[in-house]
Amino acid sequence: MSLRNASIVTMTLKTMLSLASRLFGQAESAHSVDRPLLDSLLALAWVVEARDPYTGGHLWRVSRYASLLARQIGLSDRDAANVSVGGFLHDLGKIAVPDSVLLKTERLTAAEYAVIRTHPEVGKRLLAKHPFGERIADAVYAHHERPDGKAYPLGLAGNEITPMAAIIGICDAFDAMTSTRPYRKAMPIDDAFAVVRDNLGTQFNREYGEMFLTLGGSLNLYHIAGHSDEGIPLQYCQTCGPTVVVRSDTLKDTEVYCPACTAGYRFKGMFSTMLPTGNKASAADLAPSPDLALIARVTGQLHTLS
Repeated sequence: MSLRNASIVTMTLKTMLSLASRLFGQAESAHSVDRPLLDSLLALAWVVEARDPYTGGHLWRVSRYASLLARQIGLSDRDAANVSVGGFLHDLGKIAVPDSVLLKTERLTAAEYAVIRTHPEVGKRLLAKHPFGERIADAVYAHHERPDGKAYPLGLAGNEITPMAAIIGICDAFDAMTSTRPYRKAMPIDDAFAVVRDNLGTQFNREYGEMFLTLGGSLNLYHIAGHSDEGIPLQYCQTCGPTVVVRSDTLKDTEVYCPACTAGYRFKGMFSTMLPTGNKASAADLAPSPDLALIARVTGQLHTLS
């Protein structure tokens, strides 16, 4: 097991499960969501994402795409905010997927794919007693459902799939296509749009998919793809590609590390060229620490509507 995996598995899983038990062991009115409790829920999702070095920024990007699409569809500000938070939390159930499956770069076996398919159900269980769970349960439980009924966990079809789940499903797939993985490069945005267009009514909700395609003329969308936060693109490791997530509060002289190969880098200028330092990250350097400022911005949109 690599240094990165060892540090995350040893420190993170116990921490996540402990946090989950505290977060989800208390039931309150869904209309009275405690801000720190909601922030902690998104922090948990952020740490789950951090287990995979090639999905940095995925939750933020899906959240932002979903917010744009929800507003394009004409959802109310409150519903659009709920969809945005749901986009950030949609993969919460991957907390239960072992690294041997989650980080595998080769084709999954049938048994391994069956494990992956459990994450919506796990996420649903985690949210069952959370005061915010009812609002975003569909994002977590049904984002892999398809209009043609050929997906999981329930094989829902057509109008059985709620708007929130349909929106997140489109945005999740689009970000997967336009993100680099160890076994393939990111698909160009125009090619990903073509995939969405070719699968309207089968993989993607036709009405919402057509509205998503209209976002192709939006500069906001292009400022999300390949980024991990507003105005901050994923940074390129010379060996591994776009794997380095930089935060808005990262200082110019701070050394950052590739979570895949542990190589160290420093910026020549703020969020510009990264220069290799020749250093390797320690276990402490790689220990995931949620970006609380980013999380506060995601949850803040709900509280401004209260």
